[in-house]
Amino acid sequence: MAQTSFYLEIITPERQFYIGPAHALVIPAVDGEMGIYPGHEPVVTAIEPGELRYENEGVWESAVVGSGFAEIKPDYVILLVGFAEHPEEVDRKRAEAAKLRAEERLRQKQSIQEYYHSKAALARAMARLKIGRH
Repeated sequence: MAQTSFYLEIITPERQFYIGPAHALVIPAVDGEMGIYPGHEPVVTAIEPGELRYENEGVWESAVVGSGFAEIKPDYVILLVGFAEHPEEVDRKRAEAAKLRAEERLRQKQSIQEYYHSKAALARAMARLKIGRH
């Protein structure tokens, strides 16, 4: 009999965001969205800031996640991400202010390290704004 779900853990430094069964998962990977179903080949991949979706009992849940890693096995997936928030947890005004600050820092002459920090801050803010619209 075919497996119909897998065990999913979404962990951040602050909390266990979700632990439980899932029938499908879509993550924002480095090279685009990656779909995961039960029985998936074992993979370790990087996660980019963006929208994550998982399905359990016919209901799709959305979340915004930060950078991190995913370990995928046929019956188990664990995501270790910098942050994870439900759409209703996103503070749109704060995300918009963070976006403007990051864009301003990118316009200034910076060290390469500051440039990458600003790019990461902009990606986080854009991910929050995108899911906050839903």
